[in-house]
Amino acid sequence: MIVQVYHQSKLLAVIVRAQFKKDGIEFFTPGDFSQQLGYMNRPKGYIIAPHVHNLVERKVTLTQEVLYIKSGKVRVDFYDDERNYLESRIVNTGDVILLAAGGHGFEMLESSEMIEIKQGPYCGDEDKVRFDHKPNKINITS
Repeated sequence: MIVQVYHQSKLLAVIVRAQFKKDGIEFFTPGDFSQQLGYMNRPKGYIIAPHVHNLVERKVTLTQEVLYIKSGKVRVDFYDDERNYLESRIVNTGDVILLAAGGHGFEMLESSEMIEIKQGPYCGDEDKVRFDHKPNKINITS
């Protein structure tokens, strides 16, 4: 199952549930995203030809990150660019989420392990603006 989280026609996140399965290859992100998220399911003996990647200069203006939930249960709170709370989603063991736009925060609902993948190099304090906010009423969408 694939879940896309939108706000005013802007794609905020893509969640690939642990149960998702299909044959072949599928990418869940538009070609212009600076972070690409795809899925492959290939049969035994399938060969991906050896290859190297060309040096291609890219301009990244927005950090997009991917979280793999190795274990646990996490509530993801979504915010618009003005830091207004929008809604929340729950991600569980085995789920993958691409955070594409807007703001986000997390609460661990169980002890959780996550693996994070994002573009580099890391720019320290220039990379993000933290803000204090706890939603008054949590709106969890399935």
